[in-house]
Amino acid sequence: MHIRDFIDKLSPLAAKVCIEGGTEPPFSGKYVHPGNEGVYLCVGCGTTLFYAQDQYDSKSGWPSFTQPFEPDVVDYYQDESGAEPRTEVRCACCQSHLGHVFDDGPEPERLRYCINSVALVLEEDAVHDS
Repeated sequence: MHIRDFIDKLSPLAAKVCIEGGTEPPFSGKYVHPGNEGVYLCVGCGTTLFYAQDQYDSKSGWPSFTQPFEPDVVDYYQDESGAEPRTEVRCACCQSHLGHVFDDGPEPERLRYCINSVALVLEEDAVHDS
């Protein structure tokens, strides 16, 4: 399964982000601000990616999480496309580009999963097995 298999259900912006590795404009996404309940799923394959309770306001302009739902639901890739190397985060199931992880998050892990809203779907008041 690959994110391209779900292209018919993606908006043009979601396709640009999830398939081409783009980034939505800051502060434009539906899930920028924390306070939701439930879980965030991959917009493509529906894999559970993040608990809403692990979201926090990083003031970065994108949804930020302290950790994924489970360690194995995301894959990590070195991204050399920007001014400085960074770590890309993709859905482990369909390889949808989600965003990046940085080491400037809150204690104790200091991780900030900076994720594009268009790569996510909120399922309120739900907990899924990935």
